[in-house]
Amino acid sequence: MCTPCCISQLACCCGSAACSCCCNCCPTMKQSTGTRIMYAFYFLLVTIVCVIMMSPTVEQEMRDNIPFYNQMCEKMKAGENCKTLVGYSAVYKVCFGMACFFFFFAIFTIRVNNSTGWRAAVHNGFWLVKFIVLVACCAGGFFIPYEEIFLEVWRYIGAAGGFIFLLIQLMLLVKFAHRWNTNWSSGVKHNRLWYAALAFVTLMLFSAAVGALVFMGVFYTDPEACLLNKVFLGINGSLCLVVSLLAISPCIQKLQPTSGLLQPGVISVYVMYLTFSAFSSKPKEMVERDGMNTTVCVFPINSATESDTKIVTAVGAIILFGCVLYSCLTSTTRRSSAALRVYGNSEPEIERARCCFCFGNDTDDYDEEKTGGGQNVTNDEREGTIYGYAYFHSVFFLGSLYVMMTVTNWFHYDNHKIEKLLDGSWSVFWIKMVSCWVCLFLYMWTLVAPMVFPKRFEA
Repeated sequence: MCTPCCISQLACCCGSAACSCCCNCCPTMKQSTGTRIMYAFYFLLVTIVCVIMMSPTVEQEMRDNIPFYNQMCEKMKAGENCKTLVGYSAVYKVCFGMACFFFFFAIFTIRVNNSTGWRAAVHNGFWLVKFIVLVACCAGGFFIPYEEIFLEVWRYIGAAGGFIFLLIQLMLLVKFAHRWNTNWSSGVKHNRLWYAALAFVTLMLFSAAVGALVFMGVFYTDPEACLLNKVFLGINGSLCLVVSLLAISPCIQKLQPTSGLLQPGVISVYVMYLTFSAFSSKPKEMVERDGMNTTVCVFPINSATESDTKIVTAVGAIILFGCVLYSCLTSTTRRSSAALRVYGNSEPEIERARCCFCFGNDTDDYDEEKTGGGQNVTNDEREGTIYGYAYFHSVFFLGSLYVMMTVTNWFHYDNHKIEKLLDGSWSVFWIKMVSCWVCLFLYMWTLVAPMVFPKRFEA
């Protein structure tokens, strides 16, 4: 079993064969899924490198534990204590290389509609070669001339690309909320338990949103300070109430019978999360009490021990990675690509109520390929591509810029360290607050658009 598996892995790394695990007990995997997982793995690998580069703790550990660290840095011409390999400038250069890698493949795979051509073979295989190319791109960023000009220009390109990625993420969230409600509502006709599931999940979502609102009202407001927190908490809470009432209003129900409270529940929870994240990202405010400066409107755990702060930072980093990977992988299906065209509805589909509706139907039969005695891989792209290759790489290109800006704290990168991922920055505060309003506007538009353009939404 070992020899055939090694041969199949060699064909995967240096040829167009599909990659798989060497274990027979692993479930059957689709070729399109395996390809996207491999690209996501590369993306995550580079992201981890960027996080390490921004961490002074890791830098100090390397100095203390690697013998002849200084001499090694000098021989590599990386400056004193490898200064050029750490900090925001190093992250910009590495992310520039990763962005170039995905941008090249986005151009390379334009108009690839089937998996039989040589361009599709390159996209789905040759993983070792592509890994070497990715490493070369990331390393090449350190040899760019006119470094100061490059960093300044790349900074604004990264900000623009990161914001576009945020918009895509918000649009997909709105589509996700609509599809969730449509899918589960379709099951009500056959089984009334789906109605109970809808009601229960809706109740939980609104309970979480109201709980978050109360939590922020208690810990992120103060009678003597935090005026912005009070204003924006009131605005965002009111807007969530408005969209919830709008979703169940008779004029909306007439044109969109499937519109209900589940969608505004999902949107409200996400808006509350963004609001909480924005308040956590705002610079701390101080008030004088009993002759002492006291920090107000902060997350309660910030006043605890250092270990608690590290836990909060770790959770924040995990949420960042999870959101980026989820957006990159789920936004590249045919259904999600069509979701970004918000002007019209796609052709009606036969919905089958399922708990895991977001992963699509698995009822189609595909040809199964044996991979050297290991995991079986099904070729689900014989008749055509399951997802847009060029669009897939474009989303990862924008995701690279988003990670670059987030890890370096958007515009305040000079003194930023990864351990202070949740520390204050006005730029991060306003970006997240604007994202709240954009998300609410996009959802509101999906509700009122059929009334504004009735002909475009006619069946």
